[in-house]
Amino acid sequence: MTMSKILFSTLAVSALALAAPATAKIATGSNVSDMTVTDSNGVQHNLSDFAGKKVVLEWTNEGCPYVKKHYTTNNMQKTQAMATAEGAVWLSVISSAPGKQGYKSGDEANAWKTDQGAASTAIVLDPDGDMGKAFAAKTTPHMYIIDESQTLVYQGAIDDNRSASPATVEGAKNYVVAAMDDLKAGNAVAVSDTPPYGCSVKYKS
Repeated sequence: MTMSKILFSTLAVSALALAAPATAKIATGSNVSDMTVTDSNGVQHNLSDFAGKKVVLEWTNEGCPYVKKHYTTNNMQKTQAMATAEGAVWLSVISSAPGKQGYKSGDEANAWKTDQGAASTAIVLDPDGDMGKAFAAKTTPHMYIIDESQTLVYQGAIDDNRSASPATVEGAKNYVVAAMDDLKAGNAVAVSDTPPYGCSVKYKS
């Protein structure tokens, strides 16, 4: 099994998702209950293990100015800390291919996480792009939220200001925080799909 191998069961997103082209999209409202990935420490994680917990997926690339916008202002770290403090699992996903911007080995990913003061649960390494393409992750950042029943309830941008300027974080609506607040209140996510913005994911050619 490669570090980025992903397994979807027919009871999850359906076998169609695994064989789908890069432009495929897992629709909001779909069940995503069986996904196996390997993190920067070589530990395997299966989404089915997180049943009963919220899961946040964050596509990231250290070299992307839009990612830097949210990390240099601590916006991403604060959002991670908020989610994990409420018991959510936060997986930061690196789908950059070897030799492309943002690619990291496990040790490099761990060092970056420490340097940034990130509060993610784990960093998933996806150098073959299998996970990114299955979710149709287009940008860094690109955010997804899966609820306790393992249903995808949000996908899109982290906030509503598409600028790369760090100054625009203040005053922007954080869609991830809003979605988590809706779930905490027992409500449906009011804004469940937004257009992602950022740098293109640096997939394997």
